[in-house]
Amino acid sequence: MSHASVPDLDEERLAARVEAIATGLERAGDEVDPELVRSAHTDIARVEERLALGVDWTVVALVGGTGSGKSSLFNAISGLRFADVGAIRPTTDRAAACVWGGTATELLDFLAVAEKRRIERESVLDADDERALHGLVLLDMPDHDSVAETHADQVDRLLPLVDLLVWVVDPQKYADNALHARYLRGLAGRQDAMLVLVNQVDTIPRSAVPRVLDSVRDLLRADGLPGVEVITTSTVTGDGIDDVREVLARAVARRSIAASTAEAEIEAVAGRLRVAVADREPPVGEAEVGAATEELVRAAGIGAVADSVRAAAARVRRGALARPEPPAAGTVEAVRGRWLAASTAGLPERWRHAVDHDVASGEDLRASARAAVDRVPLPEVAQRGAVALHVAGLVLAGLGIVALVLGLVGLLGGGDLPGAPLLGVGGGLLALGAAGVLAARSWRRSRADDLSAGYRKDVTEEVREVVVRGLGAPTAAVLDRHRALREALAGAAQHA
Repeated sequence: MSHASVPDLDEERLAARVEAIATGLERAGDEVDPELVRSAHTDIARVEERLALGVDWTVVALVGGTGSGKSSLFNAISGLRFADVGAIRPTTDRAAACVWGGTATELLDFLAVAEKRRIERESVLDADDERALHGLVLLDMPDHDSVAETHADQVDRLLPLVDLLVWVVDPQKYADNALHARYLRGLAGRQDAMLVLVNQVDTIPRSAVPRVLDSVRDLLRADGLPGVEVITTSTVTGDGIDDVREVLARAVARRSIAASTAEAEIEAVAGRLRVAVADREPPVGEAEVGAATEELVRAAGIGAVADSVRAAAARVRRGALARPEPPAAGTVEAVRGRWLAASTAGLPERWRHAVDHDVASGEDLRASARAAVDRVPLPEVAQRGAVALHVAGLVLAGLGIVALVLGLVGLLGGGDLPGAPLLGVGGGLLALGAAGVLAARSWRRSRADDLSAGYRKDVTEEVREVVVRGLGAPTAAVLDRHRALREALAGAAQHA
C-alpha cells in the first residue's frame, strides 16, 4: 500500500479543513469584511499549494560538502546503486530522490528533482524490511560548498521544506567554516530535526574516532546545537548504516513538518477570521415564532372576534360578530424589533445587518398579517339542529305544563278529567322538554367553544406562516450561514 493511500492521513483531513473554511467564507458573503476575505483567500491558496505537495511525506535531506560521501551514503541507506558517486571530482550537482511506498510526484516536481533522478524503493523481496520507511522521501542534495553558485541556492531553497536535515561530514573537513557559519549557526531552532553523520570513519584510525566525535560535538555546542545526535558511518564497512535507518524510521513515525506547518497556517487563517463570527448563534426557534405569532394575532383583535363567535353561537338567536382589525403599524414594528433583538443577540454588526435586511419590513409584515387574517372566514354560528331541539323542548315542556294543570283539575273533581294519568303524562312531557332545552343549550355551548377555538386556531396558523416566511426563514438562512463559517473556524482550532 502506498503511503498516500493510507486512510485518515493529515493531507486528507487538512484538505477537508481548508475546504470547510473556503465554503464557509463563500456562504458568508458580505457578512465578512472584504479585506479579511481577500487575505484569507490568499492564505488559503498558499495552504492548498502546500497540501498539493503531500504533507504526509517525511522529507529527509542528505546535505554535505564536496567529497563527504553523501551519494555513497544515499546508496547504502536505500540499498540501491542509484546516486552518482564522483570518480574524478566527487561533486553532486543535481538532487536525487528515493521514495519509499509511493511516488510523491507533486512534491518532487516542486523540489525540482528531475524525473530521471527519482527512484521508488519498493520491492516484493524486501517489502517487510522497508515497511518502517514507507512515506520517506530521501534526498541527495547538491553539495553546499560547490563552486557552482546555483548548487548553494538550491540547498538554501530546499532546507525549509525538509523534516530531517542529515549533515554529512568527513573526518578531515568537519570543521569547515562554510558549513558552520552559513548553515548550522542559523538553525539552532531546528536541532530536534537534525542529524550529523561523521562519514568515512574507515579512513582514520579507530583510536581517533572518539576524538573526532568529541570535536564535532564541541563545534555543535558552539553553534548552539548541543542536542543534535552524531553518528559515525562508513559505506565501506557498513558501520552506522542500520543506526541511520533507525533514526529515519523514527522520523517517518512522527508527524511531518509540512503537516504541522499547514495546520498552523490553517489555524492562523481561522484565528484572523474569528472576529467575523460570534461564539454561538442566538436561540431562534419555535418559541420565538410562537411569541411573534401570538402578538400579531392579538394585535388583529382575534381574541375579541373569537369571544363574539362563542357568545353568538351559544345563543338561540343569532347575534352580531366582531370583526378582526388590521394590526397597528406601531405594534407590528415592535414585534419585528423584538424579533431582531432576540435573533441577532451577540452577532457581529454585519450579521445583524444581514438579518435586518433579509426579514420582512414592518409594512410588509403588517400587510401579510392582515391578508392572513382575512383569508380565514368568520364561522357560521347558527345551527338549525340545536334550535330545533330547543324549540321542541319548549313545546314539550309547554304540553307537560298543560297536562299537569288538567291533571290537577281532574283530581280536584273538576269535570271528568283523569287526574292521575294526566299528572303522569304532564310530568313526563315537562321532564322531556326540560331535557331537550338543556341538551340544546349544551350543544350550542360546545359548538360555540369549538367554533371559537377553531377560528382562533385557523387564524393563528395563517399568521404563523406569515411569521415563518417573513421572519423565521430569512433569519434561519442567515444563521445557518453564520453557523457554517463558525463551525469551520472552530473545527480548525479543535484539530490543531
